[in-house]
Amino acid sequence: SPARAAPFRETQRPLSYLLTERSPLSVADRPISGGDTPAQRIVNPLCERETINALRKQFGFAFNKGLGQNFLVNPRIPWQIVQEADIDASWGVLEIGPGIGCLTYELAQHAGRVAAVEIDAALLPVLEQTLPFDNVHVVHADFMDLNLADWLPSQFGDRPVAVVANLPYYITTPILMRLLEQAPPQLRRIVVMVQREVAVRLCAPSGSPEGGAISLAVEYRSLPRILFRVPPGCFMPAPKVESAVVRMDLRDSPAVSCSNPDAMFRLIRQGFGQRRKTLVNALGNQGPFPKALLGDALDALHLARDIRAERMTLAQFAALTDFLLNHACPDGGAVL
Repeated sequence: SPARAAPFRETQRPLSYLLTERSPLSVADRPISGGDTPAQRIVNPLCERETINALRKQFGFAFNKGLGQNFLVNPRIPWQIVQEADIDASWGVLEIGPGIGCLTYELAQHAGRVAAVEIDAALLPVLEQTLPFDNVHVVHADFMDLNLADWLPSQFGDRPVAVVANLPYYITTPILMRLLEQAPPQLRRIVVMVQREVAVRLCAPSGSPEGGAISLAVEYRSLPRILFRVPPGCFMPAPKVESAVVRMDLRDSPAVSCSNPDAMFRLIRQGFGQRRKTLVNALGNQGPFPKALLGDALDALHLARDIRAERMTLAQFAALTDFLLNHACPDGGAVL
């Protein structure tokens, strides 16, 4: 396993006591699997309420609601997330929003290198103390400002990379869209905790009522599935909603073929932007295509003229895009 330093500096007695002198079996006594075998126990001191309160007292920080800070207090959860991520020392891991390092602590013991991107400057001195691992690098930055095509190789070289994170709920969709749209080939997997209703939407089959524009983007670039739910009581402070962990394995090639994927996703966003309207009206009100052409396109694809975006599959959106571009612009140029 990756080499690491002593858990805390010897001069920091309260936290050093919490992390080094308590019995490992007393740190987490929650079973992680049933059956006839004795319950396995997980040790993650950064998931202890006592540790979190000691850190808050020492560094004088408060939970930042604006940044969606809710720290895990059930050590089973980060352990299970890392197990489901299926990483080892040959992998690099990008973590977005490490907080005080609850998940990072577990990642550091499995991945070859972890780059944890934290936007909150108040947590940087905390992370310096809680993550004394040789293979962890904390980056003070706004993830949304990073150019992944350049940044990932600079952090991980040619290692395969997984994103493993407890995402801030207020910015989940923009983060995921940036990952999916910018993903260089070395980004292979995304394992994230999100609100449960968001998890359902991310993994909803195209053409289902639960789906949305994000569902089609996820399907286009990955194979998603919900791994497990996380109740509010696993966090401090407890959020008002249930969470879930989702895994997305990035595809080697897109799920469908389309002559202009950017144009297709503009159509998708326009369609779901007015999802209560028929697709003809939603696209006709916002885009360059006349409603008559949109109706003809649906006829050609054997789709009802009153169909709405939520009933369209990804393959149907791809076919619609190709039809519109070919008939509105015969030379193949984009008009969107």
